[in-house]
Amino acid sequence: AVVTSVNRDDLSDGGAPHFAATIAAIRRLSPGTLVEVLTPDFLGKTENIDTVVRAKPDVYNHNLETIARLYPTVRPQARYRRSLDLLLHVKKQDPTIFTKSGIMVGLGESDDEIRWLMDDLRAARVDIMTIGQYLRPSLEHHDILRFPTPDQFAQYERWGKEVGFAYIASGPYVRS
Repeated sequence: AVVTSVNRDDLSDGGAPHFAATIAAIRRLSPGTLVEVLTPDFLGKTENIDTVVRAKPDVYNHNLETIARLYPTVRPQARYRRSLDLLLHVKKQDPTIFTKSGIMVGLGESDDEIRWLMDDLRAARVDIMTIGQYLRPSLEHHDILRFPTPDQFAQYERWGKEVGFAYIASGPYVRS
């Protein structure tokens, strides 16, 4: 089961107790179900991250979405370093929880920047990475600046294995 939500920056707890309660309900109703959460960054509030970690999801996912240079235009409310810190904090709080993050390509990043991002994720002890093609949801959203070839997606997967991800999924239709 994958549990996610829209950002709840309007709530002081970011909705963290709802994640925890949902994990607990899944465990109670279906004890054998693997649970992955995909959370917002909780504005870096570690007490909210800890609320979710204590509920013991099997996988804690928080997507970087793009490379650091593009954050001001692609994710203006988010902070690249805050997202990396969240992922490392999860791993430090409970090393048994798999951590996961994903990005979209086609927003203007270079292959070198993708490699650097992979290094940043591994430095944050992230276990699993996904890489997919950005698809523009409307004309008001960021332009698609490139479509990497299948060979490029295969190269990203090789790089991910080289840097030590336990698992990496890379392809144009991959989603987190």
